[in-house]
Amino acid sequence: MKNSSQNISDFLDVLARDAKVTVDEGYYDNTTSTEKTRLSLKTAILENRNASIISEIKAASPSLGTIRKGVDVKKTALAMKRGGAAGISVLTMREHFAGSLDALREVRRHVSIPVLMKDIVISRRQIDAAFKIGASAVLLIKALSDRGYCECEIDEMIAYAKSRGLEVLLETHTEDEFSAALETEADLIGINNRDLRTLKVDINVTCEILRRIDPGEKVVVSESGINNPEEVRLLHEVGADAFLVGSAIMKSKNVEEKVTELVKAI
Repeated sequence: MKNSSQNISDFLDVLARDAKVTVDEGYYDNTTSTEKTRLSLKTAILENRNASIISEIKAASPSLGTIRKGVDVKKTALAMKRGGAAGISVLTMREHFAGSLDALREVRRHVSIPVLMKDIVISRRQIDAAFKIGASAVLLIKALSDRGYCECEIDEMIAYAKSRGLEVLLETHTEDEFSAALETEADLIGINNRDLRTLKVDINVTCEILRRIDPGEKVVVSESGINNPEEVRLLHEVGADAFLVGSAIMKSKNVEEKVTELVKAI
């Protein structure tokens, strides 16, 4: 893993540096196990007849700052489930996202749909935490591995997660990352429309990649910058199987209605 004192060149480096500090502080170590049946996010997506929306609980983000104040995690998760979400993503990183492990544990306690732990994962200790708090799947980021931030190679991280009974959503942003990800054992391949180096968002990132590269049998999740049914339909038409939506849902006055609107897009 790179030294955290290195020169910071873009925001992905900032995220990785702060993740290492949080891991080293022991944030992910003091977790209690949640005894719940682990549900498959991949199966939920494949069996869904409507738009497979992975609805994200996110109180803040680096680009928007505070998105929603005083988030009632239980109430929000139940609204997302009623709205028809295929799964719920929960930010667990404290820095920049105001996330918490307790939030994911709370969601897992109250909803019976798959839950994704979304974090800047660089260590097996974070994967262990995801397992203990009842996550169904964990997000891994290809670029973090490519830059040498993860404590082992991406294939080893994926294998470790799967050995803990977790599915893996492997996030990419470029054609090269996407092509490489298709060769891994990841259960789901994400295309982040947000460039984590600059935080700029363009949903055409998913469109351009899928127009050029056939994902085969891999399940593809388009992430970030999705705001309305028209965008869901556009991404579905180019081959995305699921859609991870956070800010648009968390900014809405009625979470359940917003999720339903997106679910019914196709």
